[in-house]
Amino acid sequence: MFNKILIANRGEIAMRVIRACRELEIPTVAVYTQPDSTGIYVKKADEAIYLGTEPLQGYLDMERIVQLANEAGADAIHPGYGFLSENAEFAWLCRHHGITFIGPSPQTIYLMGNKIQARQTMMRVGVPVVPGTDSAIQSEEEALAFAKNAGYPLMIKASAGGGGRGLRVVRTDDDLRAGLESATREAEAAFGESDVFLEKCIERAHHIEFQIVADKEGNCIHLGERDCSIQRRHQKLIEISPSLALDSSLRDTMGRAAVTAAKAVEYDSVGTIEFLLDENQNFYFIEMNTRIQVEHTVTEQVTGMDLVRAQIEFAAGIPLGTKQEDVVLNGYSIQCRINAEDPKNDFFPCAGTVTAYYSPGGIGVRIDGAVYKDYVIPPYFDTLLTKLIVTGRSWPETVSRMHRSLEEFVLRGVKTTIPFLQRVIEDQDFIAGRFDTTYIETHPYLLEYPDHSTPEDVVTAISAAIAAYEGL
Repeated sequence: MFNKILIANRGEIAMRVIRACRELEIPTVAVYTQPDSTGIYVKKADEAIYLGTEPLQGYLDMERIVQLANEAGADAIHPGYGFLSENAEFAWLCRHHGITFIGPSPQTIYLMGNKIQARQTMMRVGVPVVPGTDSAIQSEEEALAFAKNAGYPLMIKASAGGGGRGLRVVRTDDDLRAGLESATREAEAAFGESDVFLEKCIERAHHIEFQIVADKEGNCIHLGERDCSIQRRHQKLIEISPSLALDSSLRDTMGRAAVTAAKAVEYDSVGTIEFLLDENQNFYFIEMNTRIQVEHTVTEQVTGMDLVRAQIEFAAGIPLGTKQEDVVLNGYSIQCRINAEDPKNDFFPCAGTVTAYYSPGGIGVRIDGAVYKDYVIPPYFDTLLTKLIVTGRSWPETVSRMHRSLEEFVLRGVKTTIPFLQRVIEDQDFIAGRFDTTYIETHPYLLEYPDHSTPEDVVTAISAAIAAYEGL
């Protein structure tokens, strides 16, 4: 096992890794930039190293992070999610300096990080992919020719994309021309690579992902699926395990395809194979995430496997001790992402200070977060504040528990997704499992909820008014 692990990340995922390391009795090193200087994870780690005042760049400085790991005596780095977690160059750099990158090999990260290469690999091993172009689009004329043959709607996707960036849905030739230009520009800015390709847009689909665990001895299994269909701007808000859209037969079929996909690239860590499931129960590979997922929690809840611990153990060469037939999905689990966003304003990010915080509890309730009263939410990072996960023996019990937990949740000072999530959990279509990737746009009434003023809000407003008046 490792002597010390440096966590090249921040916020709730850094806390999650610290907890796993504590149970494994492995000391941890946190890194932080100035906006995170009061972060809980900085205090909870055994050591903390300051990266400087630049909010983002410190977390992306590969050379310095590896240097700091060596200086601190860390023999492994956990990248979390985001930042450098799917950066093959960073994984290579760790290996070059004798540090274990807690994740798959650099070769696998590179291969699966390029969506075009990933599609080609899946086609070779017989995993179905969404119909699309086999290579990057070289010209507008080529794109229009494909559209004429395939028909609209189509999706423009960045080859190196993720998080909805470099992605456009187009329905006409004019949309395609404009979308190619903007998607290419966005991909270049976000990923340093401008290649884009086209896929058929499968509408009213379920976004289904299978959790893969694989060791360095070639053992690979899946831990069932998560339904991540409820999204805004192609980014997830609610995740469920297991999916209400799958029966045991389809689960077995998709699970075998996911394992085939992982073995095709000699995967040896924790990862996720993502599919789209259409209205006729046809499924298509869309991508692989070679890291821990934000929504890994719901899989942990229904299987009992600690996925972050598994990542660390696989990286240390410990073999997988579970066989596919041993995996049992117990009950249901739902995760709601509590984001600092204004759902009524197209989920616009909200920075500010948390003036009151009280998280729910009770049987079957889990909180993964790094928020507290007086915490200052920086405007530089992802809007995720905390994750509320509930688990129950049945779907109705789980929905009821989530409803109760959201009612208990108090987070004031900034607008959050909590009231919107409450509306979703109460919605009869959600309760009946009638949802897909178009759910939010086809249910606009979910955004019709009152804006409740709290005493703290009133005091803040009065203070601001007094200050403004005295300044006249």
